[in-house]
Amino acid sequence: MPHKIAVIGLGYVGLPLAHAFSEKYEVVGFDIAQWRIDELNSGVDRTLELSETQVKEALGHGMSFTANLDDIADCNVYIVTVPTPIDSSNRPDLTPLIKSSESVGKVLKKDDIVIYESTVYPGVTEEVCVPVLEKMSGLKFNDDFFAGYSPERINPGDKEHTVTKILKVTAGSTPEIAKVVDDLYKSIITAGTHLASSIKVAEASKVIENTQRDVNIALINELALIFDTMGIDTTEVINAAATKWNFIKLAPGLVGGHCIGVDPYYLTHKAQELGYKPNLILGARQINNGMSKYIAERTIKEMIAHDKKIKGANVLVLGLTFKEDCPDTRNSKVFDIIDEMVDYGCAVDAYDPWIEEKDVDQKNYAFISDPIKENKKYDAIIVAVGHKEFKALEHSKLEQVSAGEPVLIDIKGIIDNPTWRL
Repeated sequence: MPHKIAVIGLGYVGLPLAHAFSEKYEVVGFDIAQWRIDELNSGVDRTLELSETQVKEALGHGMSFTANLDDIADCNVYIVTVPTPIDSSNRPDLTPLIKSSESVGKVLKKDDIVIYESTVYPGVTEEVCVPVLEKMSGLKFNDDFFAGYSPERINPGDKEHTVTKILKVTAGSTPEIAKVVDDLYKSIITAGTHLASSIKVAEASKVIENTQRDVNIALINELALIFDTMGIDTTEVINAAATKWNFIKLAPGLVGGHCIGVDPYYLTHKAQELGYKPNLILGARQINNGMSKYIAERTIKEMIAHDKKIKGANVLVLGLTFKEDCPDTRNSKVFDIIDEMVDYGCAVDAYDPWIEEKDVDQKNYAFISDPIKENKKYDAIIVAVGHKEFKALEHSKLEQVSAGEPVLIDIKGIIDNPTWRL
């Protein structure tokens, strides 16, 4: 029987995946948000992962979008790409995964395959999701239906490393299903696939990808804090060290987004549940989560050094997304900097050309249009995101909107002659 694929969740991961599969298979994209379905049916992808042309082309050759479960009832492969966030206590929140499994379970049929792409700790697919599928469908796992796992490797905003160009890890609940899953992905992933020996191995491989990156960045961030205390330029130190062939060149900065700042908590949660305390990983999380506070404190110190009054000071923050040239604000640590500056009594304006005011929850700051055109005067300017628009900003433009001597805080190392840079 030919594959008819339903992709559950049409965000940064699901939509590009659905588009890639639609080149060879009949695909139905499912999402519970009707507004998202309406936008996609009109050719609009607010994540900017697909262009209007790409969305309309996909619709033209058989791909469809729906919020109606009945429309995916005749599919035989279900790929779940919903987010796996953490709660306020940094514990895994499996609610989206469980809810989506309940939905799939309602339409699951004999011999169907359910593949999960969401990042989880080892065991979630078979120990959490599968029981939900069995309960909702009345079917028996590995007799009546099967499961697979292929962790997402989407890099939001990256137009070079797109879904088909990144090697994909695959796994299945039986050796036979593992091959079916691997062949399915291999048919669209030009970079190739890696078939893991089990679903748990595949789950673990994903969660350590971003844990490793988090730990590496934490080391560089801690070095940056040390060198800043010493009055040494961290960038110069890194450039000097990078002359050795085996030095890993990284830059300090904020760690936000839906992956690096979240995934390690899935692994540490499971480790602690089993009685092991992962001190290195938790320590890295503490360092990276503390960077926003440190940057805000350094901004205040520079303002004081330049005789700026703190209470009521006007501060401009350039960039709100978690990374450059991308409209994704999920878990952006820039908002933590804003919170800190407001706590000091500053009035904060924020500008980001990649998003609109409706895309963010406006609480304690003002979302403004181009500050250069408005020509308001600021006591401090924090360049928080490396958008191409900010890289192109001339120093004179920043001076133009500064109240007196500029206090320019450069987190990304992209402007000339900053007052302080991380």
